Amino acid sequence: MSAIQLSRRDLLRAAVAAGGAAFLTGCGAPEPDAGPASGATLAYWDWYVSQAPWVDTEIKLFQQANGKATIKKTTQVTDKYFDLLSLAFRSGTAPDVFLLPTSPDLEAPVGEGWLMPLDKWATPQWRSRFPDNSFVEGVNVIGGKVYSAPFKALAPALQLYIHNGVFKEAGLTNPDGTVFIPKTWDDITRAAEAITSRSGGKVFGLGFGNAQKGALPWLIELFCRAAGSPGGTQSVDYRTGKWTYGTDRNYADFLALLLDWKNHGYLYPNSMSISDEQARAFFSKGRFGMIVGGVWNQAPWEEAGFKDYSLMTLPSPTGTPRGFFYGPPGGYLMAISAKAKDPDRAWAWLDWFYGAAAGKRWVQGGYGLSVYPENNDAATVTSPTFKQYVAMAGTALVGPVPEIRNPEITKVEVGAVQPDLPDVAAGIYTGQLKNVPQALKELEDRVNAAMTEAVTKARGQGAKVSMDDYVFADWDIAKPYTTKRG
Repeated sequence: MSAIQLSRRDLLRAAVAAGGAAFLTGCGAPEPDAGPASGATLAYWDWYVSQAPWVDTEIKLFQQANGKATIKKTTQVTDKYFDLLSLAFRSGTAPDVFLLPTSPDLEAPVGEGWLMPLDKWATPQWRSRFPDNSFVEGVNVIGGKVYSAPFKALAPALQLYIHNGVFKEAGLTNPDGTVFIPKTWDDITRAAEAITSRSGGKVFGLGFGNAQKGALPWLIELFCRAAGSPGGTQSVDYRTGKWTYGTDRNYADFLALLLDWKNHGYLYPNSMSISDEQARAFFSKGRFGMIVGGVWNQAPWEEAGFKDYSLMTLPSPTGTPRGFFYGPPGGYLMAISAKAKDPDRAWAWLDWFYGAAAGKRWVQGGYGLSVYPENNDAATVTSPTFKQYVAMAGTALVGPVPEIRNPEITKVEVGAVQPDLPDVAAGIYTGQLKNVPQALKELEDRVNAAMTEAVTKARGQGAKVSMDDYVFADWDIAKPYTTKRG
């Protein structure tokens, strides 16, 4: 739906620690009983890796407050998550409660009949504890039924992380001795050149881990969005309702810059063959000075004792972001299976997960921002690096959501294209695709054709939709979008 849904998606969507003991400190007494006190084991699936200590702590606290209630957690890989859920439902082994896939959107699991409506428990009183506009048709409400709820506040999905020690060693400091924080594409180029040359080629300017095909799209997402391409890699440009990989020159310009960094030896040479987890470890050891990632980077680094880094977001050609991260009002994360063996117990765990106290521990642990504004108090955050992240909240804005304006859009199912963006980006980076503008234009044509085909098919099946439903010509990408209906 949007870049905000990124955990490890996006896209490895996409979403995505401090130790459990840190969460228990200051938690106080166990929360009131959230549901039945005994019963069978509850099967729970998620795709949280870096955030696992928080989940484990919440499970422990929930079980303490619910007698002999037991949750069996299974953490699945993000890029196969939807397929694994599909297989589980077909084979009758679906979990009782699970985090929703980051892609496709909520309409897909609802359409598959996987989800149980929450209206029995998600009463107006329960929904009122969330901020206004948290439950929105086409986002977490489908066909008038509530299927999930927002967990996190809108926040920048990706950041550029800077290794302070590497920067200082390369002389990249301000007159007062603080680390120089690059803001423009040229700043990053100069920093990468200084790091590489000062180290004699032993340390590199930037690195990434693309073994799972996610990191290259992250770079494109961060840099092009900042340059004024509001669709990034996650959606069409809603000003025109079209994908713009080939017609918006920001994409070709950034990839040309990336290739220039590669040709000058500024990029870690094994970036295409290592995983993001390996890249993050190499960054913490000072093998390169910059890496793009999400807030999920921070907790594992600090748990391992690495705190010598700074961060910024949306580096742009001019230093002033021309585009931002956009997300829908509302949001979704967890759902109850339509096949749940004990729906009331499943609701008890979902209710706990969405509680304000759990959200507060989420923020205090440095995992992200809570949907409850009162939890997002920097004074409660001990990590100076996470404080920097909290300060970036203004770079995330509410954007257009076609499904809100026309709920019939949920009937449009756009098929995947091949080769997709990760494939094309990899081909360009490795030199297999020589003509960058042509490769991007062909990708643009494929995804736009798939979208047009999906709209035409939906119309043929009676849906009242058109390509115009994706156009928000009045959208000022520098401001939150005011949802308009009709």
